[in-house]
Amino acid sequence: MATLPNSAGFLAFMRDNGFLTRSRMRGWACLLLAGYAAAILYLVLTAHGLNDYQGRPLGTDFSDIYAAGIQAAHGNAAGPFDIGRQYAQEQALFGTNTPAYGWHYPPFFLLVAAPLAHLSYLPALVVWQLSTLLLYLAALRLLLRASAPELATNRLWLLLALSFPAVFVNVTHGHNGFLTAALFAAALAVLDAQPLIAGMLFGLLCYKPQFAIVLPLVMAVTGRWRVIFSAAVTVAVLAMLVTLLFGWAIWPAFLAGTHFTRTVVLEQGSTGFFKIQSIFAWVRMTGGSVKLAYGIQAAADAAVILALVRIWRSDANLAIKGAGLCLGALLVTPYSLDYDLMLLAPAIVLLAADGAMNGLRPWRGLLIASLWFVPLIARAFAEVVGQPTAVPLMLLAMAALYGQAMKADVPLISDGAPLARA
Repeated sequence: MATLPNSAGFLAFMRDNGFLTRSRMRGWACLLLAGYAAAILYLVLTAHGLNDYQGRPLGTDFSDIYAAGIQAAHGNAAGPFDIGRQYAQEQALFGTNTPAYGWHYPPFFLLVAAPLAHLSYLPALVVWQLSTLLLYLAALRLLLRASAPELATNRLWLLLALSFPAVFVNVTHGHNGFLTAALFAAALAVLDAQPLIAGMLFGLLCYKPQFAIVLPLVMAVTGRWRVIFSAAVTVAVLAMLVTLLFGWAIWPAFLAGTHFTRTVVLEQGSTGFFKIQSIFAWVRMTGGSVKLAYGIQAAADAAVILALVRIWRSDANLAIKGAGLCLGALLVTPYSLDYDLMLLAPAIVLLAADGAMNGLRPWRGLLIASLWFVPLIARAFAEVVGQPTAVPLMLLAMAALYGQAMKADVPLISDGAPLARA
């Protein structure tokens, strides 16, 4: 009869990454995929028209993309930036009892919303989700082939990429996390080989500018000027395009709309601080004032940016640098929700690639597994307990990468590469 290991044995088992086998990963992935499928089927079967059993539009946050696209396609491109007009459009589409979903994007994202609005709602939702999901998978495969080709040949990566809990969160919210993760992953995959393309991909992130804060600084301190140039040109071209298509009025409307986003959604937490995965929200959730939250976020930003600069100027491999960039992009913004944790996917891929190349460091397998799993509980745990899980875990991961980068010249001792075990 099998006996449970004692505490010392269990700690050694976790420290040495012995739990991280292919069979266990495959089993957990299949179990979660079955759960996701059941939950999505339940949402579909209990829906009433375009709304789910709670009266929310199917795809929830996609409703604001679609409503904004309807307005832009009918000559009212400035309308989505006014919460009153945006909500009126949503009520016209989904009924008067639908919750309000604000439009918090720069005008660039109208280039996506307006074409989708030419379809009816459910086909538009399917096209959006499926196309961006495929982009996410293709970008992860490209990143794997660039960083650890031996992992890319095993289909286990695809199963893990699909069962990553942030995928389920993103699917049920109809959000753009797939696109964000795809752009980051693809840009990192071609960063040195094709810097102009990498810059273009980074530039396309202008629809989520809060995640691009660290990009120009990191590229500048490492002398990647062609990446910066390409990104700047991309943003400039897109700005001219949206202005030509939708008119100059979208820009003052966007600037006026940021006041509502900052004061009501972020500072007052109308979305729910338990949904926001940031240091700012952590302080507000625990009773801190707005001023204190901004102060702690700013101090943390300075520390994270300094760590990123040191990591990228170190002799660490590009996998460690890229993982740090993804984590840093999430940590330095005060406004990041649980579906935005899709950006952990390329970080996890790069950490696994580093493990495949150099052997997993002690506790690294547990860190990777925790980053993979945390989107499943991030919102619910914060709502029930009043404390976040994703933010402290990301800070811990950043500290681990910083420590590794500072010791980049110290040879690693492989533990037998548990990822290769059956």
